[in-house]
Amino acid sequence: MADSIFRKLRDGGEEGELAPALTIEETVVSPFALDVSCYLLANLSSSILAGKSKSEGLVLVTFSRSPSFYLQFLKQKGIVVSSSSKWIRVLDCYTDPLGWIDQPSTGVTEGPSLVKLNKCVSDLKRLFSSVIDAGREMVGDGKTRFSVAIDSVNELLRHSSMPLVSGLLTDLRSHAQVSSLFWSLNTDLHQEKVTNALEYISTMKANLEPFCPSPDGKRNALENLFLAHQDFGKGRFHVRFKLRKGRVRVMSEEYHVDQTGINLSPISSAESVIAATKSLIPKVHFNLQLSEKERVEKEKVVLPFEHQDHGKSTEIYDGRRTLADGKTEATPLSSGELQADVVSSGKGGEIIYFRDSDDEHPDSDEDPDDDLDI
Repeated sequence: MADSIFRKLRDGGEEGELAPALTIEETVVSPFALDVSCYLLANLSSSILAGKSKSEGLVLVTFSRSPSFYLQFLKQKGIVVSSSSKWIRVLDCYTDPLGWIDQPSTGVTEGPSLVKLNKCVSDLKRLFSSVIDAGREMVGDGKTRFSVAIDSVNELLRHSSMPLVSGLLTDLRSHAQVSSLFWSLNTDLHQEKVTNALEYISTMKANLEPFCPSPDGKRNALENLFLAHQDFGKGRFHVRFKLRKGRVRVMSEEYHVDQTGINLSPISSAESVIAATKSLIPKVHFNLQLSEKERVEKEKVVLPFEHQDHGKSTEIYDGRRTLADGKTEATPLSSGELQADVVSSGKGGEIIYFRDSDDEHPDSDEDPDDDLDI
């Protein structure tokens, strides 16, 4: 399944379409979005170097970690990045995001052109121009494309409003030279409407679900954050793909995080179906299931159309006298009156109807409004 995400990002979108976008969601009990981002970063970098990707360059925008962290990570994966590398550019929004350090805004921190410092993360128009300019330094101004990786949008949302951040991501997706785009988000830090807005922009959503979430809530989860990855490093990795014509495909895998990174493995088919079904159930604020007590109380309710004679056979009177009663026969109608008798079991009853005049014909099939010309 992780390979499916990687292929979507590697192949990019068709000409004239928006670039594929991935949102990687993490929570307090499963804070491993960085591991997933590094996994995709390493695979995408290898694909670009091997010439197997539609994009020929990668722009990495760093907010939560320094550029040296990612360069060291790529080096550990056997991907050597030097100042002369023409396939990657790093936009440093981590070192001085608000411009408090007395350095030129276009200063170079590592290498002559590899890492560029961005000192105003709240100016999203300037940030957009910096990303596009960094990409064009690698691939030029033609039809050659590049990918964009944002390690975290939490810092962007801290300094800018949600409409501005969503506008930045949409502009990057719609740019003709951007092949693919992915970012990470901690859903516990933002309102649900923010999460929904970013999910709407993206074509893929990945989230991590731990095997054993803390039963006591957030308190134990925060305590466990200080423990090693082995305490929180196992769970389910769910991905939802938006397909054409409104279709959705959900896939799941098991993940295990250790010191080498995140490792993904397939789960059994039965468990995969259950996991996919659970992820498709909408989140509602009421319970759709009945408890045993509620079920018993529901069965005791007598509905209006049910017989209420405690299981005994009951004959329902239909308003007509029948010969099956064996008590009396139907009385023929005379010319002067129309009679309709109602006889119930054990009781005699009679309803007599007198016509207003002899002109009124009983059971007439004539339409009284037949003379109207409509």
